[in-house]
Amino acid sequence: MKLNEIKDNEGARKGRIRVGRGIGSGKGKTGGRGQKGQKSRSGVSINGFEGGQMPLHMRLPKRGFNNPFGKDYAEVNIGMIQKLVDAKKLDAKKTVDHEALKVAGVARGGKDGVRLLGKGELKTKLTFKVAGASKGATAAVEKAGGKVDIIDKGKPEHEKKAARAEANKAKA
Repeated sequence: MKLNEIKDNEGARKGRIRVGRGIGSGKGKTGGRGQKGQKSRSGVSINGFEGGQMPLHMRLPKRGFNNPFGKDYAEVNIGMIQKLVDAKKLDAKKTVDHEALKVAGVARGGKDGVRLLGKGELKTKLTFKVAGASKGATAAVEKAGGKVDIIDKGKPEHEKKAARAEANKAKA
């Protein structure tokens, strides 16, 4: 066998159906769309349309609120961190940050960083670099001789815009 002789097994790749290419193809003339009507035409988007009746997605009650400014933190309890240190999955000498917790497998998601929570007990002296920590978690870490360093993600966007506007005013 040579490189130029290699090919797929018979039936491994199936070509796409070319619609509207003659009656003999089996999908010619109307192209599988039937005859006439809105659905036979191009540019139709009638998903959810119920012939003028109020559509189901509009009839059902809506609940809750989705905060567009809400933060997404990966929440990690100090008890879980102690388990990881005991299992040698976290190095107690290094700084514990989002990357280290991701590698250890506890901080899934959390695009805005890690928030430390106080459930459990911490016996090891650790240095944390996190986006946030509860009062109880901070107290527990300091009691064990460690330190919590909170990363300042910076000002919110509206404050940055206001500062830029002030700077531009001062220039003019």
